[in-house]
Amino acid sequence: MTTDILGPSTRVLVVDDQQIVRAGLRTMLDSEADITVVDEAADGEEAVAKAAHLRPDVVLMDVRMPRLNGVEATRRIMAAGTAKAVVIITTFDDEEYLLDSIRAGASGFLLKDAGGDLLATSVRAAMRGDSLIDPGMTRSLLEHRLRAEPAAPADTGVGRDLLAALSDREQEVLASVARGLSNAAIAAELFLSEATVKTHLSNILVKTQTQSRVQAAVFAYETGFVRPGWLGQA
Repeated sequence: MTTDILGPSTRVLVVDDQQIVRAGLRTMLDSEADITVVDEAADGEEAVAKAAHLRPDVVLMDVRMPRLNGVEATRRIMAAGTAKAVVIITTFDDEEYLLDSIRAGASGFLLKDAGGDLLATSVRAAMRGDSLIDPGMTRSLLEHRLRAEPAAPADTGVGRDLLAALSDREQEVLASVARGLSNAAIAAELFLSEATVKTHLSNILVKTQTQSRVQAAVFAYETGFVRPGWLGQA
């Protein structure tokens, strides 16, 4: 059990069509003093209904499920505002769904074989309005998908106008977010306080019309502001 206690218990809804997976996730999360699993759901439709009834803080959402997949369930839950955040629990085989999940409003991604500490960390990050992508997924999955869907040029269309609205410092922060850096790492690299980084990030989300730092990172790639391969330049 970790000791990173944030105060009141974070209420989690676990969604997966495999009972053994749900049980494992529940066991790991219930071992954390600041996290409570309030219920489980076996498919997307059940997840949407239970989120509306229970109003959990965070939903841990599988992607491939019967009746309604995790992408559409995420979209419905976030649109209805029945959870504060959705974290996708996935496998490498689900890479085709990742950007779709981000666009649907998911704020983080975790591999199903992640340990209890990383699972709890992802829930806490989502509760703070931050995001966490499993380190094993960041480069390989995001870049693979964006190579398959070439980015639109940054100097044309809506992307150009949204990028032009960013200050020079906000563009630096956006570039760092696209590299997967945390607020603390961005602050250290740009010689800013974490509070200032958070302010810049809030402005970026408004100006780029995105809902999370993960969506902002995708925006940076899809507009051509940063290019596939650039993630490796730490």
